[in-house]
Amino acid sequence: MSTALVSNTATRLEPRGGALPSVPWRDPHSVAPGELTAYIQELEAACLANPQSADLRTCLGMAHAVNYDVYKSMDALEDARRVDPDNFWAQLKYAELHYRLRALNRAEEETRKAADLAINPFQLAIARKQMQDIRTLKHSCIRNVEWTKPLTTPTIVFSVMMALLFVAMMWK
Repeated sequence: MSTALVSNTATRLEPRGGALPSVPWRDPHSVAPGELTAYIQELEAACLANPQSADLRTCLGMAHAVNYDVYKSMDALEDARRVDPDNFWAQLKYAELHYRLRALNRAEEETRKAADLAINPFQLAIARKQMQDIRTLKHSCIRNVEWTKPLTTPTIVFSVMMALLFVAMMWK
């Protein structure tokens, strides 16, 4: 094992009294892919053994994010929020994933929900810092794309143009 991994507890994956289990790496960039995969498998097994643990599912989502598996990360974090809708860490990490994907409007909305769930000044400060970072990005000309308009018209126009091009090529 590399020195990037830090042992947690005797069982490594038991949540401690409702708190988020600690992440077993200090620097996610220095963890070997095999070790990260093994840790993800341990977390998946722990989630199967304890399906009502939002903390384990949150850790699983974070581990998938470190492994650059966005879809599995999103699924795990959504499951964590479904299991415990009042879990601050699950909500904050879900918002952070949107922030890292640069879906800034959604990230701001989800971070606001996390701030509402904060139960102590530390959690509130973390949520406010994330909100500040999101707003800084929004105001610094980073384009925030939202898919709110239907793509029917451009698709039809493109299809007609391709058909006309095909007919023109066959005509010659």
